[in-house]
Amino acid sequence: MDYSGLIAELTKGLANLQAGNLVMLAAGGLLVWLAVAKGYEPILLLPIGVGCLLANIPLTGMTGEGGLFALLYQVGLRTELFPLLIFIGVGAMIDFSPLLAMPKLALLGAAGQLGIFGVLLLAALLRFPLNEAASIGVIGAIDGPTSIFVASQLAPRLLAPIAVAAYSYMSLVPIIQPPLMRLLTTKAERRIRMAYAPRPVSQRARVLFPIVVTVLAGILVPAATPLISMLMLGNLLRESGVVERLSQSAQTEIINVATLFLGLTIGSTMSAASFLNWDTVSILLLGLLAFALDTVAGLLFGKLLAAISRGGINPLIGAAGISAFPMAGRLAARLAQEEDLDNFLLMHAMGANTAGQLGSVMAGGVLLALVSGLR
Repeated sequence: MDYSGLIAELTKGLANLQAGNLVMLAAGGLLVWLAVAKGYEPILLLPIGVGCLLANIPLTGMTGEGGLFALLYQVGLRTELFPLLIFIGVGAMIDFSPLLAMPKLALLGAAGQLGIFGVLLLAALLRFPLNEAASIGVIGAIDGPTSIFVASQLAPRLLAPIAVAAYSYMSLVPIIQPPLMRLLTTKAERRIRMAYAPRPVSQRARVLFPIVVTVLAGILVPAATPLISMLMLGNLLRESGVVERLSQSAQTEIINVATLFLGLTIGSTMSAASFLNWDTVSILLLGLLAFALDTVAGLLFGKLLAAISRGGINPLIGAAGISAFPMAGRLAARLAQEEDLDNFLLMHAMGANTAGQLGSVMAGGVLLALVSGLR
C-alpha cells in the first residue's frame, strides 16, 4: 500500500510552517504565560495569545475568507462593534461622582493626553504617514478600546501591534509609572494630604452628566461621538437606577463576551507576515514613549497645581490622568500611602482617572477629525 499520499497530507501543516510562524507561536505562548503565570491583564492577553497561536498554525482556514477570525474581524472590528460594546460596560462601571464633586480634576485628565500629540509629531518625523502617526500616538492614553477604534479607522494595517502595545502597557502600569512618579515628585509632595469634603452630587446631576457630555461632545467633536456616547450610555444605565439588569449585564456578560472576541480577533491579526517587521518594533517603542510622556505631563501639571494651591493638591494624582481605569487611580493612592499611611487620596485620584477616561476618548476624536480634515 502506498502511504506517501497519506504522509504528505498529515505533514502538510509542518511543511508549510515557516520560521516567522515559529517566532509568532512563541510570542503567543509568551502572552498566554504572562496572563496565566503573572496575571498581566489576563482577560485580554489570554485571548490575544490564543488568537496569535491559531493565526500562525498553517492551513487552518480560520483567518482566510469565510473563516472564523475573518468573520469576527469583519463584524467586530471593521464596524468597531467590539470596542463600542466594551465602552458600554466600562461606562456602567465608572462612578463620575468624584469628578463632578471636584471639577478642577478635569484639568489633570486633559494634561494626561499631551504625550499623544508629542509622539504623533515624533512618529511623523520618523516618516510614518499622518494617519499612522496619530494611531501610534493614541497608545499613550493606555485605553485599549480607543486605540483600537482609532487604528481600525486610520491605520488598519497597524491594528495588531497597536492593540498589543496598548493592552500590554495597561498591564504594566504598576511597573512603568512608579519610577516616574518618584523621580518627578519630592517626598514632601507625595505626603501632601488633600481634604475630601466635596459638595454632594445629586442623582439628577449624575443622570444629566452623561446626557450633557454626549450632546456637547457630539457637537464639538463629532468623530468622538460613537465612543463617548456608548461610554455615557453605560454610565446612564448605572446612574438612572431604573435598569439595574441592563447595568449589570453591561458590566458582566456584554463586556466579557465582547472582550473575549476582541482579544481573539486582535490575536488573529498577529500573523508573521504582518507583525514581524521594523514598524512593529517602532510602534512598541513609540507607544511606550507616549505612555511615559502622558504620565510625565500629568505629574508636572499636578506639581503646577500644587504650587498654585500652596500645597492643596498632591501631584501624584496627576499620574492618574491617563485612561487606565481604575489601575492608575489606585496606584497613585497607594504610592501616597507608602509615604503616609493616613493619607487617603483614592477619591481624588479616581476623579483624575475618570477625567482621563473622558480625555482619552476626546483625544481620539480630535485625532480622527484632524486626520480626516488634512486628507
